[in-house]
Amino acid sequence: MTPGSNIPLTATSVTVDVSAPVRLDVSGLLLTADGKVRSDDDFIFYNQPTGAGVTYRSGGGSAPDAIVVDTASVPAQIEKIVVTASPDAAGQTFQGIEPTATIRGADGQALATFTPPQLGSETALVVVEVYRRNGAWKARAVGQGYANGLAGIATDFGVSVEEEPAAAPAPPAAAPAAPDPRAAMATPPAAPRAAPAPPAPGSGKINLDKGRVSLQKNQTVSLVKAGRPLLSRIKMGLGWEPAFRGKDIDLDASVIAYGPQRNQLDSCYFGRLSILNGAVKHSGDNLTGEGGGDDEVIVVDLGGLPADVSGLVFTVNSFSGQKFTEVAKAYCRLVDAATDEELVRFDLTSAEPQTGVLMAKLIRQFSGEWEMTAIGDFVKSRTVRGMVKPGAQAL
Repeated sequence: MTPGSNIPLTATSVTVDVSAPVRLDVSGLLLTADGKVRSDDDFIFYNQPTGAGVTYRSGGGSAPDAIVVDTASVPAQIEKIVVTASPDAAGQTFQGIEPTATIRGADGQALATFTPPQLGSETALVVVEVYRRNGAWKARAVGQGYANGLAGIATDFGVSVEEEPAAAPAPPAAAPAAPDPRAAMATPPAAPRAAPAPPAPGSGKINLDKGRVSLQKNQTVSLVKAGRPLLSRIKMGLGWEPAFRGKDIDLDASVIAYGPQRNQLDSCYFGRLSILNGAVKHSGDNLTGEGGGDDEVIVVDLGGLPADVSGLVFTVNSFSGQKFTEVAKAYCRLVDAATDEELVRFDLTSAEPQTGVLMAKLIRQFSGEWEMTAIGDFVKSRTVRGMVKPGAQAL
């Protein structure tokens, strides 16, 4: 499986185990329609191994820990169960560690596996979710990382996380890890629980709460702004200027739609201006790059995309063979189609003597929201056809 892909679950009982070269702690959270637990009882882990239709199963150190879901016993108000993992060693990240989730049926046979890509400083992951859709159960690969440990995941989903009590001054030591909510829940406190601890400074995803975002290469922004519904229609504007005055430059902007297995579903470009039943539309070809504003615009109806579209990769190619060293001020910008408000911008700050560039990607997350990541990778290709494989690798 790849991030965002899903499979149907026909068996009533499903097990998700997560293995890695190091010992992992595996947990499950039962979430309602608002994406929150009903109470701390919906947080299932080694010190609270049983919940409503969800059970923690220890591997005893010789096998991976697992979360077992009996879908027939999950309460009606629970829409999904997210399975999380974090290294057992305090402060250890997933750098160099490739955890693999295996989804198994009642007979123990593997239905699917998922290894989250491109992990680094994350200390906890939402690996997989088991969710209910129109009365049927499915499993989706997620791979969402958190840099502030399991506490970051827990607070996001509404679990109470207590601060450690103040202690007498001690000699300087390494910075403490984020509080582990499971430790706080091991022995129920006599006093009421404290308010959830805020995420560590600088942790979490970039979002739109403070307005327009300028991305640098490989940065990601969540296309969600506090108090607003999820974006439904967006415009991706792509622009460029000739590097040498008086010289026309003919570039072509395109978007490639991918499915859950990083398989190409369709491509929208100057020769195919509408795809996916009109959910993606192209403005047409600009032959010179002259003039102000966007040179080419691709409009995407996010709400109208088929369910199997898990990623979009936006590309620019030089069909005539001109290199990007002959281009100045190449950029892409994401605009809210309903308000024409520019939300995200990415400017290419360097160029290579190539004929194609992967500008940005949009990835559908397990929550239904979309994230945009600036890519900025140059490839040798004069047409969108040659961008399909590099685009899949960039997802």
